[in-house]
Amino acid sequence: MTHLLPFLLFAFVASITPGPTNLLAMSSSARFGLRATLPIITGGCLASAGLVLAVGTGLGHTLLEVPVLAQLLGWAGALWLTYLGWQISCAPVDIDTTIENGRPLSGWATALMQLINPKPWTVALAVVSVFMASASAPAWLLALLFLLIAIPCMLLWAWLGVQAQTRLQSPTRLRRFNQLMGLLLALSGWLGLLS
Repeated sequence: MTHLLPFLLFAFVASITPGPTNLLAMSSSARFGLRATLPIITGGCLASAGLVLAVGTGLGHTLLEVPVLAQLLGWAGALWLTYLGWQISCAPVDIDTTIENGRPLSGWATALMQLINPKPWTVALAVVSVFMASASAPAWLLALLFLLIAIPCMLLWAWLGVQAQTRLQSPTRLRRFNQLMGLLLALSGWLGLLS
């Protein structure tokens, strides 16, 4: 088990640090509540773990051989996150969370977002290149452990959004929060692409 400790620490840091999906979970839970945000959490975490598995079983090698494909995925991800950021920034600011006032992103949409999000690809490539051999663990085990760590981390971000909701009772505060979350979401995509 001690040979997995460095990987577990990496998975925690990769999952808890701000990124597009964490920001999306926080923004969604501030607007719609924790229950409505659970599909975002599930879809995001399953897709990230799936990327670790896919990269660990050979897809990473293909991406390293065809760097233009990785660049195209990065650009598509940055553009998609900019679009989502714009949608969050322009979201209605009344606190009514009924379905007429919009709805959070679905779990499937969040999972697809992970496929074009630079952060999970970077994480998956790091897992395979750094930890797969040193942990002497198969890709499926690392993917499972990553999933088990990512879920509570993203739940924490969603909980922070729920806590922020109590401070966002005025339309002005909610508008500012939405604009900040939208800007951070778009910025995270471009910074991931340019780094």
